[in-house]
Amino acid sequence: MDVDAVVLDLDGTVYLGEELLAGAGTAIETLRERGYDLLFVTNNPTRSPAGYVERLAAVGIDAAPSEVLSAGTVTAAFLADRHAGDEIFVIGSDGLLAQLDDAGVTVTDDPDRADVLVTSHCHTFDYEDLTHGLWALDDETAFYGTDPDLTYPDDDGREYPGSGAITRAVAGVAEREPDRVLGKPSGVMVELVAERLASPERCCIVGDGLDTDVALGERAGMATVLVLSGRTDRVAVADTSVTPDRVIDGLGELPALLDGHERS
Repeated sequence: MDVDAVVLDLDGTVYLGEELLAGAGTAIETLRERGYDLLFVTNNPTRSPAGYVERLAAVGIDAAPSEVLSAGTVTAAFLADRHAGDEIFVIGSDGLLAQLDDAGVTVTDDPDRADVLVTSHCHTFDYEDLTHGLWALDDETAFYGTDPDLTYPDDDGREYPGSGAITRAVAGVAEREPDRVLGKPSGVMVELVAERLASPERCCIVGDGLDTDVALGERAGMATVLVLSGRTDRVAVADTSVTPDRVIDGLGELPALLDGHERS
């Protein structure tokens, strides 16, 4: 596997909940020593790049904001580009709202004023949010989800509902599918990854999601590596049309897989 840059998922790949996964820290350090460019790409939209730098530092991983892309980053950039001046109604976290504010996106708290509805992960999602989402979606309102993740893993071994679950709830009651779902594996995420790194054919993406990480790699023309440390097991790998180039137990095995080639 001959690559110059590595795209790394976070949840289920580098860490689970508050815990660094076994071998992940050493693997990342080794990749840096060998000269690989790194980009951490997550579908969790609740933190800014600077917030993820702090999150990684808490588990002993050094990173720069320029090395992080999230579904929040993608959503903020997309809205600032495609919906400048429109009023955006958001069902999502305070972290996502802060990113939209930083990007100059106009947010409204009145669903009847919405030009755009954005649905995302929110721990406090409730009946009122579902109602407001329904009210926001008239025939003229654009509808976007930050990412497709129905669930995400935590360090207690359980799965928890993600952004995709909330988007599906709103889509169901409104009887309308979103116009676009951003984050991995969307074309918008492919474009932003390509802006940060080498040519896709010289990149490898590593993650625990077949429908997100591996699908993004296939869409972008990258080599794909699935780790079994998160939400996908070998049974799921055998029962899917999305086929990773390699399957490893965890990120600690990646340096050996890349054959130890030094990069400049």
